Amino acid sequence: MAVSIIIPTLNEAEALPDTLAALAHLSPPPFEVIVADAASDDSTVALARQSNAQVLPNLAKGRAGQMNAGASTASGDILCFLHADTVVPPDFVAQVEQILSDPETALAGFISIMRGPSGVRRVTTAHNFIKTWYAPLLFRPISFFRGCRLLFGDQVMVCRRADFETIGGWDPEQAIMEEADLCLRMVRGGRGRVRQVPRKVWSSDRRVAEWGFWRANLTYLYVGLMWGFGANPTRLAEHYEDVR
Repeated sequence: MAVSIIIPTLNEAEALPDTLAALAHLSPPPFEVIVADAASDDSTVALARQSNAQVLPNLAKGRAGQMNAGASTASGDILCFLHADTVVPPDFVAQVEQILSDPETALAGFISIMRGPSGVRRVTTAHNFIKTWYAPLLFRPISFFRGCRLLFGDQVMVCRRADFETIGGWDPEQAIMEEADLCLRMVRGGRGRVRQVPRKVWSSDRRVAEWGFWRANLTYLYVGLMWGFGANPTRLAEHYEDVR
């Protein structure tokens, strides 16, 4: 199976080098790495090109649309959507191939460990782990019992191209919680179950570092609750400003 890794970026010059360095040491390597950039005005594009990634420059801002553009360009039969501040383990490609060898699994994500210069954010990491389970159980119980778990971008989301295209890809109208929307549509579309697999990836704690523990975690909780009750994604995004 050929694995295409797609990274949506906007001014990620600080975080991107670690992510790309990890990708350069994957064994086996991915089929391709595509950086879908929303007209960054820092050195993001230059750094991506130096790493020999394929760059899609000057895309419209919006992570869902950027990832759709990357998927449209990709040649692999497995699509991996990776945040620019997330580092994957050296055997990542082999893990992905093994996970998606199960025909009942349509979409999968990993356990995201949130860390920074001061160490691991254990409470936030634990909450992120359990909300993958409790959010769909509380708010979308029918989908939960059909096999849906709610994944988020820092968990690294992987799926087959065929399943992704069948459900129409990412919804560009989802300004936030686009990952939850994709998970639900995979299950409701009959493509298979959504899994959180027991393997780790490591993501930046930059939002917690910028906002502080309480503000960050209360914002995560508020956005999740309001999404669960059907709030407009565009309005929710107003509470989730960029920290780059």
